[in-house]
Amino acid sequence: MRKIAIFLAAALTTIGAGAQQTNTGDDLPDIGSPAQAMLTLEDERQIGRMVVRGLRDQDQILDDPEVAEYVQSLGSRLAIEAHDGAQRFTFFTVKDRGINAFALPGGFIGVNAGLVLETRNESELAGVVAHEIAHVTQRHIARSIAAQSRSSLVSTAAMLAAILLGAAAGGGDGAMAGVAAAQSLAIQQQISFTRENETEADRVGLGILARSGFDPEGMPKFFETMSRLAGSSEFNIPEMLRTHPVTSTRIAETRERADQLSVTPLPDSMSYALTRERLRVLSTPAGKDPQEYYAAVIKNEPDASSAQVYGQGLAMVMSGHADKAIPVFRKLRDTDPSVMQYHTALGQAQLRAGQGKASLETLAKARELFPRNVAVTVRYAESLMQSGDAKAAHEILLDLFNAVPPTPEQARLTALAANAAGDVADSYYYMSEYHIMSGDLPLAINQLQLALAVPKITSVQRARFQARLEEVQQAMPKRGSRRASSGQPRLQGMN
Repeated sequence: MRKIAIFLAAALTTIGAGAQQTNTGDDLPDIGSPAQAMLTLEDERQIGRMVVRGLRDQDQILDDPEVAEYVQSLGSRLAIEAHDGAQRFTFFTVKDRGINAFALPGGFIGVNAGLVLETRNESELAGVVAHEIAHVTQRHIARSIAAQSRSSLVSTAAMLAAILLGAAAGGGDGAMAGVAAAQSLAIQQQISFTRENETEADRVGLGILARSGFDPEGMPKFFETMSRLAGSSEFNIPEMLRTHPVTSTRIAETRERADQLSVTPLPDSMSYALTRERLRVLSTPAGKDPQEYYAAVIKNEPDASSAQVYGQGLAMVMSGHADKAIPVFRKLRDTDPSVMQYHTALGQAQLRAGQGKASLETLAKARELFPRNVAVTVRYAESLMQSGDAKAAHEILLDLFNAVPPTPEQARLTALAANAAGDVADSYYYMSEYHIMSGDLPLAINQLQLALAVPKITSVQRARFQARLEEVQQAMPKRGSRRASSGQPRLQGMN
């Protein structure tokens, strides 16, 4: 995470010198003079994309379709109750086992694997996500910049870097040392403003939480958990507490507000429990066997939950014993075929165990039960590609691509399938979509130019590639101009 911290500090501080530089090809907005240091929604979106791209380049984002589908589904359920139609949201999972969640400019919300594992129920997790959604809808980062308008633009940009570093880079001492000077700017004013932000995010977040059918008590209860985890030693303080300070007053206030909300919460979803176990296995530190955790838990199997049995099966697959996991997943699937994750886990285990035909049969049936489900389609496409049927994989991925907003990993897999099927031009096109979603517009332009250069492309392909190229080129930021009044179209899929 320290590499991404340095990257963010350098890139965001560059904003301050933007008025004296020519366009270097990055996609950071020129936020103008200190008196005009209020970001537009599109400016925020571009900064957020840059941070997410940096996290992805540093391999910090977990591209697992089952986890991604749950986190995005949970986030969307909450975001729709935020009643902010102008704001787009993208939710993603960070591999870090540290307890943290963070909101980036432009509606990008990251959730650490460690945070999900620390929650005791779905309402606690939803409470944290709702709080971060509130930070976005209330535009707290942009407001922080406006509050610092008397400082130089370089200092303002450095302060923005400090905010993002504290959120996205884990807050290590080495990373924070580089922005210590920025943090010392009008320190008391910043602390006061942060407390106001937190109070507002708590209040707005509780409303979102209640309207979404979750228990509003989940927010203060998780605050209590965080307070206990902090203990008396500074070294024990989770990163989330460094960026979201929890006090007894704050806990009491959120509890009082939660008590005033009359809600009959819905029960926890099975997907929440399964995602926790999936993250437990996928985030196992290198060199450790994920089976060790489940050895004691599953010892008395009749008392083990279905989610724990599912986790045990995943641990077997990850430890190289996919053949032993097959009967575990088959039993789970046959007991409750309505759970999508059991089907994909069985198909994956069969594929890892060298049972390609059985994997295809399992996932083909799952696709009938869960049509156009992202996780099922991706797992089926992976199985098809490994069996040598790249053309079929390309077709089902393309059908999904055109029906459901794709994730970056889905776009990348579609490009690989197209290439393996011999559709070189389409392969370049889908890779351009991957780079658009990852926030790298120059690379997206490069891929589209390569697609246009492929011999014998059809007139339909040429028109589509050219139109997308022009759209991306128009979306490229231009120094010294404000896109807020330019009327430039937004790119679909730039999440």
